[in-house]
Amino acid sequence: MITEEMNKYPEIRFASDFEISKNAPFKTVDEFVQRLGHLITSDMMVLRVTESLCPLCVDDEKFDQMRIPAVVYENGGEVKLIKECAEHGVTKEKYWEDYDMYQEAKKFQDKGVKILNPHVAFLEEKIICPTHCGLCVKHKSHTGLGNVVVTNRCDLSCWYCFFYAKENEPIYEPSQDQVRMMLRRMRNEKPVGANAVQITGGEPTIRDDIIDIIKIAKEEGYEHIQLNTNSIRAAFDPDFPKKVREAGSNVIYTSFDGPTPRSNPKNFWEIPAALDNYRKAPLGVVLVPTVIGGINDNYLGDIIRFGLSNIDVVRAVNFQPVSLVGRMPDRMREKQRVTIPGAIKKIEQQTDGMIGREDFFTVPATTKVSNFVEALKGQETYKLSIHFACGMGTYIFKDGDKVTPITRFIDVKGMFEYMGELGDEIKGSNYKRLKKTESVAKLLLKLKKFVDYEKAPKDFKLKDMVYNAFTEGDYHGLKAFHYKSMFIGFMHFMDPYTYDVDRVERCDIHYAMPDGRVVPFCAFNVIPELYRDATQRKYSIPAKTYEERTGKILKKDKYFRDYTREDKKNIIDFYEKSIGRKISTDEIGLNLDEPIPVISSEKPQ
Repeated sequence: MITEEMNKYPEIRFASDFEISKNAPFKTVDEFVQRLGHLITSDMMVLRVTESLCPLCVDDEKFDQMRIPAVVYENGGEVKLIKECAEHGVTKEKYWEDYDMYQEAKKFQDKGVKILNPHVAFLEEKIICPTHCGLCVKHKSHTGLGNVVVTNRCDLSCWYCFFYAKENEPIYEPSQDQVRMMLRRMRNEKPVGANAVQITGGEPTIRDDIIDIIKIAKEEGYEHIQLNTNSIRAAFDPDFPKKVREAGSNVIYTSFDGPTPRSNPKNFWEIPAALDNYRKAPLGVVLVPTVIGGINDNYLGDIIRFGLSNIDVVRAVNFQPVSLVGRMPDRMREKQRVTIPGAIKKIEQQTDGMIGREDFFTVPATTKVSNFVEALKGQETYKLSIHFACGMGTYIFKDGDKVTPITRFIDVKGMFEYMGELGDEIKGSNYKRLKKTESVAKLLLKLKKFVDYEKAPKDFKLKDMVYNAFTEGDYHGLKAFHYKSMFIGFMHFMDPYTYDVDRVERCDIHYAMPDGRVVPFCAFNVIPELYRDATQRKYSIPAKTYEERTGKILKKDKYFRDYTREDKKNIIDFYEKSIGRKISTDEIGLNLDEPIPVISSEKPQ
């Protein structure tokens, strides 16, 4: 039927797999052409129709009219999005900077997981996404990584931060009982409860009871507890990482925007000491660069080299292309916008092909492994069923001076697809016990065909890793990779310009709120006056009241640097050894004889 309708409009170039999302406000090609046909030009290939948001309606808090239809299309080898608001006009935006990568990633989209005990009581046909989040019955992913915001206080004032309490603004700091309730809310999801959580802020380490909060997460049954921090406290308090580790945290998730003072004014100077203290704890570290076009996107290769030089403590680099919020002119967005494929191409260039676009796979590709584990266990298991456009990753192995991406010696795609086929065979069999035994044997026998051991690192044993994956669960099995390699990941959170409701309904990075709701990242942070800011304001207290109750002076939260010239030179030397090159005077961007400023809340021009 849809093909017949497409043929009625030869002036529009439809992709062979063109689709109209269930979230779109219309269901037929005729309706699409009537509503949005005037936006389509001859150089566009229409891929999909979905629903998005008008950025200016979001900014104006016009929540009843912010949802508008959008077209995802190919143009010049890139994937873009176009939409039109009746009040604010047309918006065009980059969606993915490589059409071929988009099509390849799309092949691995999983059907997802239906939430059996939703947190909001709307009937499915009455739900309006993303204004009824909580989680709802339409959501297609369990909580893969839960987030609990434990404070909005911070010792820095970064201009690109999602939020922190500015001077005299109310303080949000939930009690330990509230934190426990939020953790329990995600842990009790059905059919799969959250087993990974991030303690975040603000800057969570400035809470006096942060160690107790980590212990609470452990008590509630979380197996993976990561602390999101700028690492300033860890740099100056050697005992702190040890306490974090002993309390139950597995990993530190730390900001790291570049290996030069100019690219990383936030914590360039503090990271070397922090890494040393994490190393002694010991605590694994994930470096988290926010990638901003024209600011630090020319340092992605150096960031990876920095991680590899410290691979004994750095487990991963998780790049996050910046989300652009508020009113931004087209030219500024074009300059700062970086998508996952665009960043991967920069890595390919900046590493001289050591890591290339063919080495990355979309996150939901791992659901093939999950589905196989489910078939073996006969129950749903931890599954990263996010939208294929939200995240990508790869593992790189360091063997002496040689660095090899996992895809150079393992047919990852072939292995995933084979495991998916075996899982389907088990689920479709009338003799499941026999089929399970047969499938495990077939997989273990065939594994060596997926590996080129001549190119693999020494002592690499895929069979042991895969065996752990389907006996303990894929979440645990994958941990072995982290201790033998470094993961390079991308997670591109949406903003009002790139918003796609198809993506948010599959989000598995969720925030628990003190009112009992659990909200996807790209609803919580993109529509703050519906979720993040509105709820936290409700549970906040005035800054003055906070100071009176706690005896704290909020101005003293802020961090000020005090390094000698010798300290500065030693830190720069550490980076130069790590990235294998000299850092230029321009990259330093300051006089080493003068005090080092802390990052400002003022956006650079």
